[in-house]
Amino acid sequence: MTYSGKLMDYNKILDNFAGKRILVIGDIILDHFVWGKAERISPEAPVPVVDVQNETYLPGGAGNVANNIAALGGRVSLAGIIGTGHKADIMRSLLNEKKIDIAGVFNDGRPTTVKTRVIANNQQIVRFDKEQREPISAKTLRSITGYIASNINHFDGVIISDYKKGVITPQLIKFLMEQAKAAGGLFAAVDPKVGHFHYYKGVSLITPNKKEAAEGAGISIRDTQSLEKAGIKLLRDLKCGAVLITRGDEGMSLFYDKEIHHIPTAAKEVYDVTGAGDTVIAAFTLAYVSGASLADAAVTANHAAGIVVGEVGTAATTVEQIKQSLSTRND
Repeated sequence: MTYSGKLMDYNKILDNFAGKRILVIGDIILDHFVWGKAERISPEAPVPVVDVQNETYLPGGAGNVANNIAALGGRVSLAGIIGTGHKADIMRSLLNEKKIDIAGVFNDGRPTTVKTRVIANNQQIVRFDKEQREPISAKTLRSITGYIASNINHFDGVIISDYKKGVITPQLIKFLMEQAKAAGGLFAAVDPKVGHFHYYKGVSLITPNKKEAAEGAGISIRDTQSLEKAGIKLLRDLKCGAVLITRGDEGMSLFYDKEIHHIPTAAKEVYDVTGAGDTVIAAFTLAYVSGASLADAAVTANHAAGIVVGEVGTAATTVEQIKQSLSTRND
């Protein structure tokens, strides 16, 4: 079933974003962008020579999810790890600028994870990563769980942002779900990573892309029938409340109870999908805890994603932009 929602329902939901408190837990990444022009090929190797014109930094990973929550008017707290030194100072400064609470961010003794993207002529030509991916130490796990236990009752929802850099472990998920249940069944959404799907049993929502859903379900997604088979299998195997499969320029598909909704893309142009999944889970969670149904939360997230993929680099959107996008629908 194709679903696009009813326009009259959305302004009230979007206005309710203000003041909602969301806890984001996961792998915090510093996104480093090197911008330039490439007008010649190197004589040393068949690669472009980039004339660097500018460098910028943005919060990435769980930091980008938190940034999206803040941009949408929510109040957000971040839990995870960053390192020490210059890159960590940049990260802390960025998070403070966005008014993101970082009381739950700790130092695990490893460097801050950095993803550097080189973009020439508005096209990403290479990315290189600096990271350590082993699980966090027992000491750091105790610090994060202690923070969760002390603050869980202050939040309207939780987002788990798993980039497989060591923060998200079975022990942390188990503890968090116990705390969420004790807090009255707090909504807990997961942006997953392949290889960790068995961690996420019992969560409220999981938001894999099509490739992740196929690998997580063990089903090759080739058409609508195989897509629906994969979504139903994930819903059943993980015993979660809902599965939202993001499908790039094909839109999204939402599975819950016995319902399946296929939502066509809201994107007008796609320049860069970097961080789009972060926007999806941020907008969906805020919409749901603000009174939207699962299906209407998915439509809201779809429009939010349609905005950010029209920009190059990690991006966030605003409530006003989503309202504008919703108002120009053709349905």
